[in-house]
Amino acid sequence: MKAEQLKGHLDALILAVVADGPAHGYAIIQELQTRSGGAFDLPEGTVYPALHRLERSGLLASSWSDEAARKRRVYRLTGPGREALGLQRRQWDEFSRAVEAVLEGDGCAAQL
Repeated sequence: MKAEQLKGHLDALILAVVADGPAHGYAIIQELQTRSGGAFDLPEGTVYPALHRLERSGLLASSWSDEAARKRRVYRLTGPGREALGLQRRQWDEFSRAVEAVLEGDGCAAQL
């Protein structure tokens, strides 16, 4: 799946991954790919700007870790980030149910 198709959803996907625990950028990319069964094979040039944007908006915080052989910036979810993720999950649930109803023809038919 192309990054273009994820517009509007990438932030929620990243927040969901980081909600499970702090992670560095490459680990987040790998987890997105793993959880999506390979559908979300996103380039660093898509994910890192989103991480920086989420950090600037206060939804993520980061710090440097030197636990591995090299220093890495590790991202963690903030309180506002957890709230934003909850809201985005509720909005996604409403949206996906509405789309499914339309695609499957389960919506309420207009009474004539």
